[in-house]
Amino acid sequence: MKVDVLAELATTLEQRKTAAPDSSYVASLHAKGLNKILEKVGEESVETILAAKDAQASGDKKDVIYETADLWFHSLVMLSHLDLSPQDVLEELARRFNLSGLDEKANRTK
Repeated sequence: MKVDVLAELATTLEQRKTAAPDSSYVASLHAKGLNKILEKVGEESVETILAAKDAQASGDKKDVIYETADLWFHSLVMLSHLDLSPQDVLEELARRFNLSGLDEKANRTK
């Protein structure tokens, strides 16, 4: 049985969006607002970068997986806070699938 982790997580994040701040970590982030959520995304981005550098040097990739999961999680909280879903991002990725990365990047500056 295949579980759609992103869909299940998105559902949970939406449920916790309006929950009492003391009932869950996600609810407390939503209560603190977008700036706090963005602070966490930034923090997790730095930790992911450092873990990737360490993984390249040591060959141990355990921490980069852990930190990337934290980064994705907090990015999903951010999307939820902005009334967006993982599906919105997946659709954008699908749109780009047959585009040259160089062409797509060039079109951003126009």
